[in-house]
Amino acid sequence: MFALLDTQIRNPLVTDILISSNAGMWVDQGSGLIPVPRWEATEKEVRALAVELIDRGGRHLDIAHPCVDVRLEGGIRVHAVLAPVAAHGTAISIRIPRHHDLTWEKLQEQGYLSPQQHEHLHAAVVSQQTILVTGAAGAGKTSLLALLLSDADPHQRILVLEDVAELQIRHPHVITLEARQANNEGAGGLTLEQLVPQALRMRADRLVLGECRGSELGAVLSALNTGHTGGGMTLHANTLSDVPARLRALGFLSGLSEALLTTLVHGAVDLVVHVERGEHGRRIAQMGTFAQNSRSLEIHPLRFGSS
Repeated sequence: MFALLDTQIRNPLVTDILISSNAGMWVDQGSGLIPVPRWEATEKEVRALAVELIDRGGRHLDIAHPCVDVRLEGGIRVHAVLAPVAAHGTAISIRIPRHHDLTWEKLQEQGYLSPQQHEHLHAAVVSQQTILVTGAAGAGKTSLLALLLSDADPHQRILVLEDVAELQIRHPHVITLEARQANNEGAGGLTLEQLVPQALRMRADRLVLGECRGSELGAVLSALNTGHTGGGMTLHANTLSDVPARLRALGFLSGLSEALLTTLVHGAVDLVVHVERGEHGRRIAQMGTFAQNSRSLEIHPLRFGSS
């Protein structure tokens, strides 16, 4: 069982591995999930594997803590849910960072983006624009954001806030603050929202939020309106046109009115890049900007000669 898992982890094409006792093992090589033949494991074996993987990340998976997320060596992210919370058996989700060898040249060869899109993105990073990368789960949002920030001025300091550290930015001065869950006694927890004021005291040239998920959005948007330009964020969204609705939903969790959210987004986000994956693999589907003269959040798609 471990040998076959190790084989998939070492496969440079695999970005996601999903394991459960009822469905087996599935992997994503960039074009959607495919089943792995010859994988067989009982519920007891999958549970034991989940417990060991989480233990390697320094945390415990048990009946009191049935849902746990950890980061392993090399930036590998493991999420596990025990039965009976996972109704059909223990479920393991493994995300493997593969952007360490990505280059803009390779991405253009693969049809990920056009030369015009690359030129526009590079200019955005150089001119200190804050970029919001959107897309569905597994579309490559984190990989793209990391590659973009790798083009930042090497004399600048990049401060990253993440729930679980994933961004692998090729840059000489990157500081990552990672949220921490409370211990068994309910003490010692640190949320992303609580980490924002700490980041602002650390002389950051570019402030980055690994993923917008909840109430931290309000704090980060406020920070980006205080002179911290040139950063970035990622956000789950199905299409570019869905981005305003997703931001409104998260703004509600932050206690922001739509008017205040609109003002903060207009002052913070300069460019939205939407990525998708399908039979063709991963690619930049659309890019857009928020309409600055609108009282609500509206996206205007950018047009390029070729894609």
